[in-house]
Amino acid sequence: MQKQITSLILAFVLAAVLSSCARQASGQKGVMIIPKEDQQEVDVLMDGQPFTSYIFDSKYDVLKKPVLYPLRSPSGVVITRGYPLEPKAGERTDHPHHIGLWFNYGNVDGLDFWNNSSAIPAERAPHMGHIVHRAITETKSGEDSGVLGVSMDWNTHDNKTLMKEDARYVFHEGENSRAIDYIVTLTALDKTVQLHDNKEGVLGIRVTRALELPTKRPIKLTGPDGKPMEVPVLDNEGVTGDYLSSEGATGEDVWGTRGRWVELTGVVEGQPVTLAILDHPDNVGFPTYWHARPYGLFAANPLGQAVFSNGKKQLNYELPAGKSVTFRYRILILSGKATADQMEQEYQDWIHVTS
Repeated sequence: MQKQITSLILAFVLAAVLSSCARQASGQKGVMIIPKEDQQEVDVLMDGQPFTSYIFDSKYDVLKKPVLYPLRSPSGVVITRGYPLEPKAGERTDHPHHIGLWFNYGNVDGLDFWNNSSAIPAERAPHMGHIVHRAITETKSGEDSGVLGVSMDWNTHDNKTLMKEDARYVFHEGENSRAIDYIVTLTALDKTVQLHDNKEGVLGIRVTRALELPTKRPIKLTGPDGKPMEVPVLDNEGVTGDYLSSEGATGEDVWGTRGRWVELTGVVEGQPVTLAILDHPDNVGFPTYWHARPYGLFAANPLGQAVFSNGKKQLNYELPAGKSVTFRYRILILSGKATADQMEQEYQDWIHVTS
């Protein structure tokens, strides 16, 4: 009798486990991390719906580093620019290296990793660096969060490796929120690596047209045929973005200031959205400077101090041979427009858990 009861209990537990796995595999619940190495990507699903994908640098010729692309809000609207991978009518056609969410820098031992793309003229190529995906080191799906770990190499034009990168993305799902904890560890190899002060860095997101700040400047946009076209007088209909920093700066005045966090709010496809980058107190150069532009580049740069301070401060960060440095950020996407108090509470909750 005891053996029968034990067998029944084991059968019940096994059925429950299999049922849970089946629900997750079908995408009905939780955060799913789905590697597709033959397609050079890893898909991230939340409750069965696409949130983002980690895309290897080799998937598209224009890419010279891995990226997360696209990013979606809790309601499912895409908040990152499509160009140049998936151009959409009315989008800007500048800076083809601005794709989704990425981490790199504009001056590493004199090489520019930030601006590199297939659009770079051949004569400039020797002055550019590129980041190469090496391996997926961790995948973990879960009910409320999922984890993706990857390794990369920061290489010169002739493929000599200057630094190793280990990146860990922790994807969190809430009722009206999405969050990415982005932890990057850089390790110098056999010689000291110099990260000279430069405005191009380090954590960047290129947002959709609706989250740009309204402007009257002439620009190039993607036309109905998918090709760039000159627009002398800009139509700002549906362009709703505005920045707010932890220090109270707003709009274009956020650029070049320091702060613990910055949020970008707006309305995308009729849905109010808040996109925020949170800087961790343990990061080099905390609180970071913000390379936040009205045309849709939203970036945190703790390393470009001489540029943003007009020469009053200088960092020129050195990473000694064999040593490592870690950068930790949270990218937060909320339904609705968050107030300063709400964002500060989000920030305090995050650093309390991670400190």
